[in-house]
Amino acid sequence: MKVLLADDDAERARLLARALEADPGLVVARIGAGEVLYDAVAAHAPDVVIVDMARPDRDALEGVRQLASRSPRPVVVFVDEDDPGFMEEAIGAGVSSYNVLGLPPPDVKPILRAAVALFQRHRLVREELDRAEKRLRERDVIDRAKAILIRERRLAEPAAYAWLRRQAMARGRRIVEVAEDIVRERLGDVP
Repeated sequence: MKVLLADDDAERARLLARALEADPGLVVARIGAGEVLYDAVAAHAPDVVIVDMARPDRDALEGVRQLASRSPRPVVVFVDEDDPGFMEEAIGAGVSSYNVLGLPPPDVKPILRAAVALFQRHRLVREELDRAEKRLRERDVIDRAKAILIRERRLAEPAAYAWLRRQAMARGRRIVEVAEDIVRERLGDVP
């Protein structure tokens, strides 16, 4: 597992990197001084990102938000002090695991594995939701096109669907694409 460690405190980063490097299954890269989190992720392509903060920092969360929107991956945050409001904000920004830890750092491998597993599960649920929403939008367009055909051609619902299917086959297109054309032509919009 490739881990990118982002910490402004050199001593904390050194201690955490040492603890991580003790595990032969982990490859550790460190973010350069002044380097932007997203750029470091693009350069190192880690499996998981660790953001270690001496104290909660809302500016650092902007980097996490940018990463979550442009190149999502598991992000583990370590902080020294518990702050429930910041924790909520961090999770909303895209953090997979929020941890209050002191020095020396504990064995973090289970935390990393849990963060990766939670991130992957969240991503699968998001993809399933996106597919379901797409199917519902397509079904709505097809239903709108059928309503137009029923009204204009005085067809029954099964006949309107059969007409759409025949048109799609004849044109080598998907039924929803034919339906979108009909809705766009008649109503000027497609949801």
